[in-house]
Amino acid sequence: MSGHAPLLAELRERIAHLDGSGVRVRPGLPFGVEAIDRHLPGGGLLRGALHEVSGAGEDFTYGAAAALFIAGVLARLDGPVLWCLRRRDLFAPGLANAGLDPDRVIYAEAGDAKNVLLAMEEGLRHAPLAGVVGEIDRIGLTASRRLNLAAEESGVLAFALKRGWRHGDVEREEPSAAHTRWRVGAMPSRALEVPGLGRALWRLELTRCRNGEAAQWLVEACDEQGRIALADVGAARSAPATPAPAPVAVPAELSDRPAARPSPIRRAAGGGAVRHRRA
Repeated sequence: MSGHAPLLAELRERIAHLDGSGVRVRPGLPFGVEAIDRHLPGGGLLRGALHEVSGAGEDFTYGAAAALFIAGVLARLDGPVLWCLRRRDLFAPGLANAGLDPDRVIYAEAGDAKNVLLAMEEGLRHAPLAGVVGEIDRIGLTASRRLNLAAEESGVLAFALKRGWRHGDVEREEPSAAHTRWRVGAMPSRALEVPGLGRALWRLELTRCRNGEAAQWLVEACDEQGRIALADVGAARSAPATPAPAPVAVPAELSDRPAARPSPIRRAAGGGAVRHRRA
């Protein structure tokens, strides 16, 4: 089916013209990875459409790897990016590691989920934007349809970055009008011949694709130009497991002290999370 993607795109455009829907069929934004682009209808990530992205496992709370995945996609487009979030916990310099210049990003601190959706819809009406990102914990069918329609009219790429805002939240797979749904999970990096950290690896799961099938790939995380690449599976499997930290003895006199108040958590650049202490 993938080899007929251009023919199918042309056919959809003719049907849209005949039924008077007026929806312009736009070419997909390729990842530059043949195995992924060949699998996606249109040869890439459909522009003018809503896409859902979330982290995997514990990272569903922070969405760090998912945010970098989105940043890498938008880094390959021209124009400003509107990033809507409930509170300011995004480590903006981390976006630069995925190729997205923080100076291109317009941050909209909306306060709650309802205002995030409103800001996204308003932003999607402005065609000069390269993309609109909204960080939300859940998105219903009605809201996703509104966002999808706004994206179709302007041609702006829309991302719903799903993340849990409370520790222990579970991922919710609700019906939505999103064109694709992705899950990005951090994997152990490849072993190097010299001491050091290898390029981060992700398990990239396409769990839902309109007019397509689910699939997954092991990929190298975005480079400084926002590009991903298929990982060498053999090399990744041979990577040594990260040794468990040695147990630390706790002085007896500390055992009766009350626990310290937890500090706010800010997402880190490399797909994890770091604790941030207020000055």
